[in-house]
Amino acid sequence: MRNVDLAGIDVSAETLVVKVERSGKQELLEFENTGAGHQKLIALLCKRRRSARVCLEATGIYGLDLALALHAAPRIEVMVANPRATKKFAEASLQRGKSDALDAGAILEYVRRMPFVPWAAPAPEALELRSISRRVEGLVKMQTQEKNRLHAAMQSSALPVAVREDVEESIAALDDRIRRLRRQAVLLLRAHPRLSRAFDQLQSVRGIADAAAIQILAELLVLPEDMTARQWVAHAGLDPRQKQSGTSLHARPRISKAGNKHLRRALFMPALVAAQWEPQVRAFYQHLLANGKTKMQANIAVMRKLLHAIYGMLRHGDDFCGVKFYALIT
Repeated sequence: MRNVDLAGIDVSAETLVVKVERSGKQELLEFENTGAGHQKLIALLCKRRRSARVCLEATGIYGLDLALALHAAPRIEVMVANPRATKKFAEASLQRGKSDALDAGAILEYVRRMPFVPWAAPAPEALELRSISRRVEGLVKMQTQEKNRLHAAMQSSALPVAVREDVEESIAALDDRIRRLRRQAVLLLRAHPRLSRAFDQLQSVRGIADAAAIQILAELLVLPEDMTARQWVAHAGLDPRQKQSGTSLHARPRISKAGNKHLRRALFMPALVAAQWEPQVRAFYQHLLANGKTKMQANIAVMRKLLHAIYGMLRHGDDFCGVKFYALIT
């Protein structure tokens, strides 16, 4: 592409290793992963009013501020690639080593050879909700670990009472923090009419209460608005992956798991509960069991169809309709 520079960026906590291709020549650069470092990179890419296409991996919080800064800069398009995709691309290119410089070079080759998909920056409130939700998820995991330690401590007479009391205090403190953050998430949702309505719509499903609705919305609201329901399913890693080769290999299809594990986890318990208490969902679940599916396979199918239903609810402004859910699978 004429007058369009390409760049691949390997992001770490403190540095940005950048491989730039300009006029057929490549250059390896390094910047600090700070606001000042981001502006220096943008100034380089926009030098002489040139345009640039930049690719970095979706590696979490360390790359978020950079992606937002690049997205806001004139004449720069940014693509945030799935790390699994770039890793497989590097392997297919027979990359034999691993370093920041090699990774930046592999990402540059990825953006040069693969279809460019521009990244759309989510709304600030969506990013804030996701940050709160993922912090809650982390605290819940810590609380579960502490509960397991307490259970073990209760089984042992050798551990002093002081240890058990400390674990109990830790569990209570984590519970307070989780509840405080969830209250903050609800306040954030209620402050925006569109998000507040979506919050209520999700809770029209028997099986989705406040906690699950926050988690699900936190992962869905950051997605581009032009995504389809099937793309949501693929994003969650709930799409089936076939495994077949010739006449000898015919393995059972499994979900790909090549997607957002946070969304997948957020849907798991609501699907289980809905399969017990939502009549049409329960009928679908029982139908799958009767056809030889395992309980896990049936629950995953409910998760997938539930995500389809949520897509329709949020797109059309409707509450959950069990008859429509069942109609989707007949």
